[in-house]
Order: sequence, then structure tokens, then C-alpha cells
Amino acid sequence: MNSKGEYYEQLALDYLLQHGLSLVCRNFQCKAGEIDLVMRQAQQLVFVEVKYRASAAFGGALAAVTAAKQQKLLRAVRWYLQQHGGQNQPCRIDVLAIEGREPFHYNWLQNAFS
Repeated sequence: MNSKGEYYEQLALDYLLQHGLSLVCRNFQCKAGEIDLVMRQAQQLVFVEVKYRASAAFGGALAAVTAAKQQKLLRAVRWYLQQHGGQNQPCRIDVLAIEGREPFHYNWLQNAFS
């Protein structure tokens, strides 16, 4: 991963920690894909896709999470749950979109898709 991506993932992590979530792991990789952040909120696992765009033109950061990206992320989440015995654990997939320049605009879409 490049340092720019790591920078925005760290911003996202800090934001989510400030909102009461705790970190389970970062950059989970498997043959199905990658999960940027795996967090926990109460008893729920939260899989987070982090997207940054400097501008909202062309739909901004949220538009970058295409249907194909969603399917890839779903496969990675299923793989994670299978490998970590979490098939029966409540979970959700969130997207945290960061846009603009400092001060950044955060758009946290909880339960973005399933």
C-alpha cells in the first residue's frame, strides 16, 4: 500500500476510534480481496471500506465504491468470517468517505450494503 492510502486509512481509523469503535485489524488480505479496517462496535463486527477523493466531482468518494468493488468486498468479508469463526456474529459493512482538503469532510455510511 502507498503512504497516501495509509494516511487516509489512519485518518479514518482515528475518526472511528473517536466515535467509540475499537480496532480489530487493518488491511486484512485474502484471495478474495482486501478489507481496509475491521472494527468492533459493541458486539458487532464492522468492516470498513475507506475512500478518499480530493473533490466531489464525478460523484466523490462514495461513487468510487462501485458495484464490482462491493462484490469484491463482500467476498472478502465472507472469507474473513469463515476464517475467524464469525459466521453467526452480527456484522455490517460501512463506507467511510473522506473528501476535500484539511479540514476534511467525513461521510460515514453505516450499513452501506449487504
